[in-house]
Amino acid sequence: MAADVIEEQAVLVGVATPNCPLEKVTEYLDELAFLLETAGGIAQKKFVQNLPYPDPKTYLGSGKLVEVADYIKEHKIDLAVFDDELSPSQIRNVESVLMCKVLDRTHLILDIFSKRAQTAHAKVQVELAQYQYLLPRLTGMWGHLQKQRGGIGMRGPGEKEIETDRRIIRDRISLLKRKLMDIDRQKSTQRGNREQYVRVALVGYTNVGKSTLMNLISKSNVFAENKLFATLDTTVRKVVIDNLPFLLSDTVGFIRKLPHSLVESFKSTLDEIRETDLILHVVDISHPDFEEQITIVNQTLEEIGAGNKPVITIFNKIDNYTWVEKAPDDLTPKTKENITLEELEQTWMAKINHQTVFISAKKKENIEELKTVLYEEIKKLHIQIYPYNNFLY
Repeated sequence: MAADVIEEQAVLVGVATPNCPLEKVTEYLDELAFLLETAGGIAQKKFVQNLPYPDPKTYLGSGKLVEVADYIKEHKIDLAVFDDELSPSQIRNVESVLMCKVLDRTHLILDIFSKRAQTAHAKVQVELAQYQYLLPRLTGMWGHLQKQRGGIGMRGPGEKEIETDRRIIRDRISLLKRKLMDIDRQKSTQRGNREQYVRVALVGYTNVGKSTLMNLISKSNVFAENKLFATLDTTVRKVVIDNLPFLLSDTVGFIRKLPHSLVESFKSTLDEIRETDLILHVVDISHPDFEEQITIVNQTLEEIGAGNKPVITIFNKIDNYTWVEKAPDDLTPKTKENITLEELEQTWMAKINHQTVFISAKKKENIEELKTVLYEEIKKLHIQIYPYNNFLY
């Protein structure tokens, strides 16, 4: 019988600034805790310091850093995870005080991607992103890795031989880029062979239920799990609604501060979104920060050159939506915590200048309405794109 995997104990660290107040940092650390859980760790405590801006040398002030170090020593903590990307010098300075493994948000996300990568394509993409992240951080890092092997943040390139130096890593980066160029050409050819079908892509923040919805619409069996980045490889399925066929793809989830190296490495995966005809933007309406998640996804779509695509916004997880009814004599303005689902639907249907649908993929609520909207939108696109290809609508 296999031994139980020991989960690493961690502290989470963030800085509240005038541009990012304490309430927002607390929410971000909650997401960081979910990232850590996905990677196989447990957050034991969260530390937040109010500063005009993060300290350029140590991220935290000296007093707060000592406070974190004392807690780590007393509770035998394995790992400190910082919510912002740290510079190489910050990592070295912080490690010298905390005397434990130090990761930043980017490194943690890369580690999860490494854990989730299943296909050769995804593994090449992730390995390239890891090397690009590690290259400027080599000074002092290999000595650190000699002392602490394995665990969160040490997957992939971190486990290779310590004598790997900059020249070898640069050679490896060049090789991986050539591999990805070959894969990109193959993927482009595959996409070109899908002519005569309207292409539809599911996009959204990570863990909003895209894969569950994919399985429901396409009657397939795409891996779905209540953890971040369950899907890395783009899955494409042919779907027929009534007599209208189209191609539906499930894509990698977006997240706040998605590492630039991952965006670059996942070019061929993101090309699936860039070259799609219709975007289905899936939103977890039960998440307290779903509005910010919508903004982040829209910004990411703009960054990858897909901001001008037709969109249907699908508000998922209506079965999890909760609200608190206000007392009749409470005259204070309503907040998102005490707005009914019906009021929220009316608000967003008026706010967004395209189709919106409110569903529960898990409970299969309003799926027929979604299919009707999909059918009408895809039919219009098909007539525009393939006017000489006749379907019996």
